[in-house]
Amino acid sequence: MDDMKTRKRNLIMFPLGTVGRDMMYNLFINFLMVYILFTRSLTVAQLSAITAIMIAARVFDAVNDPIMGNIIERTRTRWGKFKPWLVIGILSTSVVIYLTFNTDLQGWSFVWFFGVMYFMYSITYTMHDISYWGMVPALSSDANARNQFTSRATLCAGIGGTLATMLIPMFTTGDMAIGGSAKTAYGVIALIIAVLAPLFLCFTVFGVKERRDYKEAPPISFKKIWTTITGNDQLLWVSLAFLIQQVGNGIVVGGIGSIYVYFDFGYEGGLYTLFTTVGMAATAFLMVFYPAISRRLDRKPLMRILLMISLVGYVVTIVSGLLLPSSTLKFVLIVLGFMLSNFGQYGFYLVMMISILNTVEYNEYKTGDRDEAIISSLRPFLTKLGGAIIVLITNLSYIIFKVTDFSNGISDIENAASKATEAAHGNAAEIAEIAAQKSADIAEILKGVSASQTSGLLLCMTLLPCVLMLISYFIYKRHYKLDEAEYDRICKVIEERKAKA
Repeated sequence: MDDMKTRKRNLIMFPLGTVGRDMMYNLFINFLMVYILFTRSLTVAQLSAITAIMIAARVFDAVNDPIMGNIIERTRTRWGKFKPWLVIGILSTSVVIYLTFNTDLQGWSFVWFFGVMYFMYSITYTMHDISYWGMVPALSSDANARNQFTSRATLCAGIGGTLATMLIPMFTTGDMAIGGSAKTAYGVIALIIAVLAPLFLCFTVFGVKERRDYKEAPPISFKKIWTTITGNDQLLWVSLAFLIQQVGNGIVVGGIGSIYVYFDFGYEGGLYTLFTTVGMAATAFLMVFYPAISRRLDRKPLMRILLMISLVGYVVTIVSGLLLPSSTLKFVLIVLGFMLSNFGQYGFYLVMMISILNTVEYNEYKTGDRDEAIISSLRPFLTKLGGAIIVLITNLSYIIFKVTDFSNGISDIENAASKATEAAHGNAAEIAEIAAQKSADIAEILKGVSASQTSGLLLCMTLLPCVLMLISYFIYKRHYKLDEAEYDRICKVIEERKAKA
């Protein structure tokens, strides 16, 4: 299976499949709360209920990941064990995405609808997410090839996520909102992404050939899931480090970053687009060159360098954010600081992604079983568990800093503008007047945001991620033993055992 012709084709087709998936993920995870804040008028009780739903769903989703991994491990079809779940999962997720962002419900009716949709998303997205990343160990056991698959897949994931991060705020917030309001804009964008995601995944479904030298299908067993995970000490340590890092890494794009930018610099989606686009631009370097870097620099020394870069970025952001008045210079320095900190955080993500996958061979070395899908399910499990913690941190910050005092007013203005635009029946002059009045009214509301509120949001999205990154680094450095030399030794032992069998 691992011949060069097949590998080259897989290196093209496999990564392309995740572009649309990550646009979908980015819309639902990073912009759902922004959509709710700016299209729904919420009481503290309703915001608390939504928070509880999101946390419960993500914890459920996290627990469901190893179960789904075990189901995939047991699947035997003419199309393999991964592809059937890719197709079922992506199509059902598209339906959920469309429905979530195309409803007129308000108040508690919306909260109940939101709860159903959020849990459905948790179930459907897991199907194709576990299947997709579970394929990586089945594509190659060669360390360099696995680095290539992982880095290219994360490159395409980054392209999809970056496109979503750039375009969604630009066309949903401020003067360029599609249809003149956030409500209409999010509905249109959800439809586009719901169509694109399955189309991109066709590259993987129809273009990738994975190894299928399966053993007899194991029974679905909670004991098997538990023993596979808990019996792999290296998997446990890197999972802990990964979880802590993911919480810190996701706080900015989880909602706090956009609210901070809108509150401090103005309600204009283009500003947040610029913030995230420049902030994430440096990660493209790692996406492209990580395989080459990994051949010359071992993971732990690389992590030390990445950590120092991030620390510089956090210091720049905090100092400029707290000491400078709202201005172009302040915005530029905050964007620069985010770019440096995000560069290091993304590098950590890549290192730990590969470190988790490398525990497949460690598991085979210890037990004789690879258990690829179960082990691979830990990565999304941890991401979603981390997501639950991010939701808690984000929504608590909204409550503590009284974000809804301002977002509810913006929501009322957005919804009124949506109705007025519909009533204008395409009259360009009237629509332009409605948009101008909307912008002026929202700007007036944001004048009431205090310096202590923006400073609080700033510290939440800088100081906490910095501390969590440091903790993650020291856990990985001390406890993860599968460095490059040890991994190569284990792979050699496994090959020798197979040769003798």
